[in-house]
Amino acid sequence: MNQTIRKAIFPAAGLGTRFLPATKASPKEMLPLVDKPLIQYAVEEAVASGVESILIITGRDKVSIENHFDISFELETILKEKGKDDVFKQVRAISDMAKISYTRQSQALGLGHAIYQAKDFAGNDPFAALLADDVVDAETPALAQMIEVFERYQAPVIATMQVEGEAISRFGVIDADEVEPGVFKINDMVEKPAFADAPSDLAIIGRYIFTPEIFSAIERTKPGAGGEIQITDAMRLMLKEGRPFYAFRLEGTRHDAGDKLGFLIANIEFALKREDLGEPLREYLRGLQL
Repeated sequence: MNQTIRKAIFPAAGLGTRFLPATKASPKEMLPLVDKPLIQYAVEEAVASGVESILIITGRDKVSIENHFDISFELETILKEKGKDDVFKQVRAISDMAKISYTRQSQALGLGHAIYQAKDFAGNDPFAALLADDVVDAETPALAQMIEVFERYQAPVIATMQVEGEAISRFGVIDADEVEPGVFKINDMVEKPAFADAPSDLAIIGRYIFTPEIFSAIERTKPGAGGEIQITDAMRLMLKEGRPFYAFRLEGTRHDAGDKLGFLIANIEFALKREDLGEPLREYLRGLQL
């Protein structure tokens, strides 16, 4: 029987050092993209893709993430009393989106280690993993695009995009054969290769669909630099053992909101699409002396 994706995890235990001092006491995942925190965009994407159960993997000083997705009785009461029904509905919708649970990653030992914390949550089911600082603006939710591929191949799928020039060295890069338009069967992958050594221009971005076999691979993956367990190494181990892996070139625009410049660009792009903000922002930008 073919399986689909009903579970998703969100690794959110990182320290957010690229945004210090803003992230000294506030999680990177809660940085506002216009008027919603980054992690809410990713959760909304998952829910719009058919996900029903969500696990957010947190760490110290991340309680604001839990508070954000919880009911805020005091705030909702005030909004009702002041007749702000539209805002009340927006706030209540956040806590009604999906069944959300939490677990802690006691030490930030890499993305592979973070994903391993979801072993009990996933059980025997395939699941998605989304990184909140990769924001994908797409007509069809990015995860929904990937789920279509998973349902056809019943094998792990990672998201990829084309990156030109030297910038490819900032990503994991796949060596793969295209098996249908936009779908690639992966032969190997390399973490942050030099431009001359990159096997392709297809970079791995923060959307994954895994089968439960990934947990066994993580258990057998040795820590790399900094003592961290890299998910790329676990995926390579599965590839070496003959497990099929696919990549899908997403349709849409990916914003690296984990980077200061990317975060600023994302805010401008999303604000320009808003009916209430788009035109005033355009007028302001036209008037800048560049």
